[in-house]
Amino acid sequence: MACRSCGAGLARLPSRASSPLSRSFLETTPLQLPSPSPSFCYGATSRSASGFVLTYAMIPSLQITAPARTPRRALHTTSSRQKFKLREMLLGRIAQTLATEKSSYYIYGAAERLYNACAAPADYTIDPKDRKAGKLQTTAEGEEIGVSKGGSWHNDLGLLPTFNTWAHITMLHMYLLVVRFRCFDAASQQAWQTYLVNHFFYHAEAKMDEVHELTSRLIRQKYLKDLFVQWRGLMLAYDEGLVKGDAVLASAVWRNLFKAREDVDVRALAAVVAWMRAGLAELGGMTDDEVEVGGHAAFGELTEKFQAVDLPTASMRAVLEQAALKPEASRA
Repeated sequence: MACRSCGAGLARLPSRASSPLSRSFLETTPLQLPSPSPSFCYGATSRSASGFVLTYAMIPSLQITAPARTPRRALHTTSSRQKFKLREMLLGRIAQTLATEKSSYYIYGAAERLYNACAAPADYTIDPKDRKAGKLQTTAEGEEIGVSKGGSWHNDLGLLPTFNTWAHITMLHMYLLVVRFRCFDAASQQAWQTYLVNHFFYHAEAKMDEVHELTSRLIRQKYLKDLFVQWRGLMLAYDEGLVKGDAVLASAVWRNLFKAREDVDVRALAAVVAWMRAGLAELGGMTDDEVEVGGHAAFGELTEKFQAVDLPTASMRAVLEQAALKPEASRA
């Protein structure tokens, strides 16, 4: 027997189940019931006031099914297609790694040695005692002037030992190596250039922090972004100069290294251009292995290029000789 609450509901079922719509629904739709509980007497019979007894056996299509559950996913349930794609990806990565002749660790270390040679010629320092005593000098633009470590680039070119001067002279040396790296295969060229540039920006940020005491990371990041823009523009300008001639190359050096100053000695511009041409020619005569190990050996002394600039060429020698004979002819 059903309880009172269930019996009241079961008593109304005969009239509802007798309708055509309810009868068709009961015959075609399986009934899913929840798990049994004490308050729901789904297994009992009910007798109404008219003596009608209702049981589940009276509904021919009644089916009680448990709710479907999604099986827990495990490694063995992965489809074979997904396993095949994963295997292909791993094999491709391994083949790509083994295809390169030299590992990333080797390139990283060799690029660091080359970079150290690029950063040394214009290196400088700032004495912390001068900063504390207020004796630190600055340029008109507000750049701090340090003490040169004896580089000929400061003495021969008349450039102040500042961060901007050091950065542009370092990038000038790096540019020669990047041009030579372009002769490597595509994968190696990208790796060598990336590591060389990364070493430069790591060192530049360290100089900002240790030498110039820029403790704010936000300020350092702002300066590094500006420096990266200068590096990209410098490469484009020097590439154009290599293609179009020494006059265009000297113009690029004047804009970047000398900040487009009007009082620049033309001999200094010619000496830098001659140094770049000689360095590229020296790097071009080296093998790839020689460049990786000792590419910095191609960086000659800048002082020697001033001597080459002062020597007249064959065409200029003829002009000078004619100019020297003119006064004697007029006197005769």
